[in-house]
Amino acid sequence: MNHLETERLILRPFTEQDAEALFAILSDRNVNTFLPMFPLKNQEEAKAYIKDKHAAVDAGETLLYYAICRKEAPAPIGYVHVSGNDSHDLGYGLKKEFWHKGFCTEACQAVIGQLKQTGIPYITATHDVNNPRSGKVMQALGMKYQYSYEELWQPKNFLVTFRMYQLNFDKEKDRVYRKYWDKYPIHFIEDLTPGAELPSI
Repeated sequence: MNHLETERLILRPFTEQDAEALFAILSDRNVNTFLPMFPLKNQEEAKAYIKDKHAAVDAGETLLYYAICRKEAPAPIGYVHVSGNDSHDLGYGLKKEFWHKGFCTEACQAVIGQLKQTGIPYITATHDVNNPRSGKVMQALGMKYQYSYEELWQPKNFLVTFRMYQLNFDKEKDRVYRKYWDKYPIHFIEDLTPGAELPSI
């Protein structure tokens, strides 16, 4: 089982014993606001969720799904994952009491270091325009904003405007993952320079 270590964190696969901690994260409505799922209802759902994630990793649908743990406490405070499809989408979440402390950025930096050894050419990440702090994490990781698009988001079934970021690991520095641009008819490029007037969305 893979483990990664940073200055403050240990990243490791989830175990069934982490169900209580994961439930505390994924049942929180504040944490859930920008997740593509509804809050978990009980620890049994958390156990099933962990089992499903292990199966997805085994099947190659997910490249990795790690618990984010502080060195001084073994219980997970969050998670980071990377999809196994052609988006290589990076996702992360953190228990509310640990927001704004740099833990997600620190965890993702470690994961990116690992991914660079695997030979995948790039990663992408998206965030809701109403969740700009997630975008700040992407920027801190060196990811580059590419475009925005509007999606009828499932399973919550409401319109969301996402910003797509990308980080290329190989020599193709100008490569852009265009799947979302091509799939969703409402797409555009925003000027995200400080002080720029953003379009109404």
